[in-house]
Amino acid sequence: MTKLAGSPDTTVRTLRARRAIAAHFAALACWALLATSAWAAPAAPPAPATIAAPPAPIWKAYALRYATIRGFPVHELVAGADTARTTDIAMMFWLLEGPGGRQVLVDAGFYRKQFLTAWKPAEFVRPSDVVRRVGLPPEEVTDVIVSHVHWDHLDGADLFPKARIWIQKEEYEYYVGAKGEPLHGAIDTVDAAMLANLHAAGRVELVAGDSVEILPGLTVYTGGKHTYASQYVGVQTVAGCVIVASDNVYLFENLEKHAAIAQTLDAKSNLAAQERMRRLAAAERLIVPGHDPAVFKHFREIAPGIAKIE
Repeated sequence: MTKLAGSPDTTVRTLRARRAIAAHFAALACWALLATSAWAAPAAPPAPATIAAPPAPIWKAYALRYATIRGFPVHELVAGADTARTTDIAMMFWLLEGPGGRQVLVDAGFYRKQFLTAWKPAEFVRPSDVVRRVGLPPEEVTDVIVSHVHWDHLDGADLFPKARIWIQKEEYEYYVGAKGEPLHGAIDTVDAAMLANLHAAGRVELVAGDSVEILPGLTVYTGGKHTYASQYVGVQTVAGCVIVASDNVYLFENLEKHAAIAQTLDAKSNLAAQERMRRLAAAERLIVPGHDPAVFKHFREIAPGIAKIE
């Protein structure tokens, strides 16, 4: 230790002075540290937690058979098929049951006398009576998705008095005139007038193009060119995406042989639509053709003429 010169008082004063100076600089250092901390850039806020997208609503899908047309030429269904082959085709439409009490039909069959007389279907049941078989009163059907304007898919739409009718805008405008007259031959006169009346009543929703989710878990797609703007439906089920192809695929044979439907405005477009369906569906077995009686063996038949698609 260094000895301090001077009197004891002087020594004490000197020690006190030195201690005061040391304390002063210590306080300055502490203030500087606090100031630096206070003025430092604030720490980045924690990243927000990732919010998962809500799961798509899960629907149940059923095929409903309402008639059979016997001895139908296969070459009118599958391009390039043997002209001597015939098959009994299933006349069907589809029921999609969704959340919130949604009861959606894809197509609606036919019932008018002129079609019954012309085609003489076997085992015919009025489409509104078919839905009663599954415990659904016709007035509780909330929506009808019309895949295309042919009589055996459109004619029964007015059997469901409270349903909204979904059809492609281009399909409607190509086939139905301003006064309800048919503009092209694919639509029958009586069905053109019926569809125009439903539109005037505010019950028709015109879908503007491809890949439109019209209801949560239900998406419509254009393609196939069975008619000018035919559409098919993708529905989210517990098994994944089911494709209700309607007449964009007539039979499982179209898919198995990669053969276009025989009645199409553009075979190349139809084949492209089939390939897209394979990509969209959770499995190829979940692509449901429009007229194949094998649908009721391929899927579990829960009652005569009613198959659950899963």
